[in-house]
Parts: sequence; structure tokens; C-alpha cells
Amino acid sequence: MAKNSAKHWFLVILQISLLAQLGSAQLSTNYYSATCPQVETIVRGAVTKKFQETFSAVGGVVRLMFHDCFVQGCDASVLISSTPTNKAERDNDLNLSLNPDGFDTIVKAKAAVDSVPACANKVSCADILVMAARDLIALAGGPSYAVELGRLDGLVSSSNNVDGKLPTPDFDLDKLTGIFASNGLSQADMIALSACHTIGLGHCDKFQDRLYGSTMDPTLNPGYAAKLAASCPQNSNVNNAVFLDPVTPGVFDNQYFKNLQNGMGLFSSDQILYSDTRSQPLVNLWVDSSTSFEQAFVAAITNLGRVGVKTGLAGNIRKDCLAFN
Repeated sequence: MAKNSAKHWFLVILQISLLAQLGSAQLSTNYYSATCPQVETIVRGAVTKKFQETFSAVGGVVRLMFHDCFVQGCDASVLISSTPTNKAERDNDLNLSLNPDGFDTIVKAKAAVDSVPACANKVSCADILVMAARDLIALAGGPSYAVELGRLDGLVSSSNNVDGKLPTPDFDLDKLTGIFASNGLSQADMIALSACHTIGLGHCDKFQDRLYGSTMDPTLNPGYAAKLAASCPQNSNVNNAVFLDPVTPGVFDNQYFKNLQNGMGLFSSDQILYSDTRSQPLVNLWVDSSTSFEQAFVAAITNLGRVGVKTGLAGNIRKDCLAFN
């Protein structure tokens, strides 16, 4: 009986793996060359306009992509609004802090694409999200790179599906490595993608335990801790937030890793990447070489974009990114 059970689960895992490979195999950098060849230019224009209005769009969209891909794959399910009969992903407690500017960026980019008659209802929200993340990273000073396209939008968005799928600020290295591995991503991918914390904000309630526990977290730089305490007094408003990167908060760069060397990782899940000797060498490498970091980051975010891609009857192209057809 045990052997049959083991065989059953092996076949299930194999089937899931093969389906994932089939989905990512559909992706290509010229997917819309015949149906909407100017799609990347259109999206970049809409995204650039939003970026000029507010820098918060950068962290907002990049975080949206991550929270989308780790829950049922990169299928724009995180964008769906809840209804009286369905509590969607975005209303799960772990997603309540997602920045409204992120959602607005995708809605406006979708409207721009669909305003071109030849492109109307031809481009998925899932692909627009991936393109927008790339464009905003580049606008913030990070690398620009070719994006793979061809995802369909998911048909399900449930708050219940979020539970246990996203890392939390208290994760140690083993938990971080494990949750990324469950999505086919390596430890190096995880460390590179963690550098998205070079932009955006962190809410006080996510790191206050490092300041106000029985003892202050010894890995925290004392000077940095004092500044955090000034911005986030004990029991402060949960909406209070600070920059994830206090040194260059308006630039996508490798400063994140320099901060870790100096005990200035905001979350314990950030600082552990330097404190743990298993991950520290990559942190040190990417401090010394921004080129090496950017190459690793492009590879990692490309891998992220391949997670759980929907194809065929498993998805469609939404007319409204916030609602099912």
C-alpha cells in the first residue's frame, strides 16, 4: 500500500512538473509579433506616465508580480476584486498592504493596449503585469531585459489559496529557500529577487518585534535601529511605513546588499541573507559587482515569470484585469 501511495504522489508531482514545463514552453519574447507587435511600446508609455506621477508604482508593481506568481502561478489572479460570493487573493491578510498604485498601473496599461483596435482583447493582464514590472525596474535605474510573453489570465482567485504560499518577514534561510524551491526557483534566485527590497516601503508592524522584543535583535545596526524606533514607536499605527532601503530608496541598485553587510536589512528575512554563512558569499559578491548582480537578477525574475503559466483551457484573456470575463 505504501509503495502504491508513493508511486501515486510521484506521478502527481511528475505531471505537475510536466504541465509547468509545457506552460513555460509557450512563452516567447515575440509572442505578440503578429497580433499586437507594438504592445511593449504601448505598455512602456502607460507605465512611464504612471512612474512620472508617483515612484511608488515601482515597488507596487514589482510586489504585485511576486505575490501573483507565488500563488497559482503568474496568471494575474492577484488583481481580481472580491465579490459578495468570493473573497479574492488581494483581500487575504498577506495582500492587504499591496500598493493601490500597483493595481492602477496595470489597469491603465491594459486600457492603453486595448485602446488600439488591433490589440483589443489580444494581450493578457498577466503579460502586462510582467512587462510593467520590467519597465518600472528599468525606469528606477535597474536592468532592462527581454521579457517572455504568452501567459493567459487565470480563472480562479481565492483568498484561501494564498495561505502558506508567500514568505513572511520572519522567515529564516531554510524557509526562504524552501518556499522558492517549491516554485522551481533556486537559492540564488531567492537572494537576487530579495534585492527588490532596494525599493518600496516596509510597514512598521512587520519588523517591530526586532526593536521591541525582550531584547533588540543583535543583528540590527544600533544607529539604524534608533532611526527605525523614531519612525515606528512601539505600538505605532499599522499604516506607518519606512523605506526598505534607507540609503538609495529611489534607485534600483545593489545597495540592498551593502545594507545587509552593515546590519541594515529591514526585515529579519533580509538580514538573514548576510547573517547565515551559507548565503553570505553571494551577498558579498553582489556588493562587489553590480554587473554580476544584475545578470543574476535578470535570470531570477525571468525564472519567476515562468512559474505556473496558464495555457489552453486553463486561462483566457480578461477584458477587465480586475474581474473575470
